[in-house]
Amino acid sequence: MPRQGKNIYRRKDGRWEGRYSKGKIDGKYRYGSVFGKTYEEAERKLDALKNERPYASNLSGTFFKDVALGWLSIRQPELKASSCAKYRNLLRSYLIPEFGELHIQSISRGKVSKFSRKMLTEGGTKRKWLSPKTANSTLSALKNILEYASKEKGLSIANISDISVRQQQKPMRVLSRCEQETLSKYLCKKLSPCNLGILLCLYTGLRIGEICALKWGDIFIEEQYLFVHQSMQRIQLNRISGKKTEIVIQSLKSDCSIRRIPIPYEVLQLSDSCKETR
Repeated sequence: MPRQGKNIYRRKDGRWEGRYSKGKIDGKYRYGSVFGKTYEEAERKLDALKNERPYASNLSGTFFKDVALGWLSIRQPELKASSCAKYRNLLRSYLIPEFGELHIQSISRGKVSKFSRKMLTEGGTKRKWLSPKTANSTLSALKNILEYASKEKGLSIANISDISVRQQQKPMRVLSRCEQETLSKYLCKKLSPCNLGILLCLYTGLRIGEICALKWGDIFIEEQYLFVHQSMQRIQLNRISGKKTEIVIQSLKSDCSIRRIPIPYEVLQLSDSCKETR
C-alpha cells in the first residue's frame, strides 16, 4: 500500500486512507481512519479532525496519569511528608483509576460531576461510598492538577472550580461537666502516660497529634504553660515491600498553630506524679 507524505496510504481499492490516534482506551492505543478519493481530500479530512481533537495530535505527556505524577513530583519538595502521602493515596486510589488513561483535555465538567457522584455511592477501594470530606479532598487534588496542566503545560482544560460535594455538619457531642469530672477523677486515680495525655486533651483542647509530639522540654511547670510547635502522624510509605507506614514528627501547618497553652491548676497538681512517669 503506497504512502505519500503524512500518515496517509493508498489502498488497493484506489481510495486514500489517513490514520489518526484516538488515544489509549482500556490500556491499548486505538486508531481511526478517514478516507478520500484523492490524497488531498484525505489530508483535508485528517487535518480537520486533528483541529477538532487537538489533544490527539500530541500524545506525549498529555495523559492524566503523566500530568498528575508530574504535578506531584514538582510539588513534593514543598510538601510535608504527610501531605505528600495523602496526595499519593488520592491519586492511586481514586483519580488515576478513574482518569489515568484519558487525555487530560478530554476530561469534561460532565465527567467530573459524574465522578463526584460516583465517589459518594461506590467510590471507595472496597466499592463503598466515600465520606464528603474525602470526596472534596479528591476533587481539590484534581483541580490543582488541571490548573497545573493549564498554567504550566499550556493545555486547554475544563473549568471545574465550582464543583464540590456538599458536607452536612454533624452535631458535636460535648461532655457534660458531670461527665468531665467523672473522667478526670478516673484518669487521676490511674495515672499513666496515656491517661496523662487524655487529661491534657480534656483541659487544654490540644489535638491528639500535638499531645503525642510533646516532649518534657516543651512543658514548663514553673511558668505554667505548654509550648506546642510539633505534631505526630503515622503516614503511608510509597513502598512495594518492607514497612508500609512510619511515624513522623513534623512542624505544624502554620505559624499561627505554634502557641503557648496555659497549664490548668488541676493538671499542675499532678506535676510530681507526672515526673515519675518520665
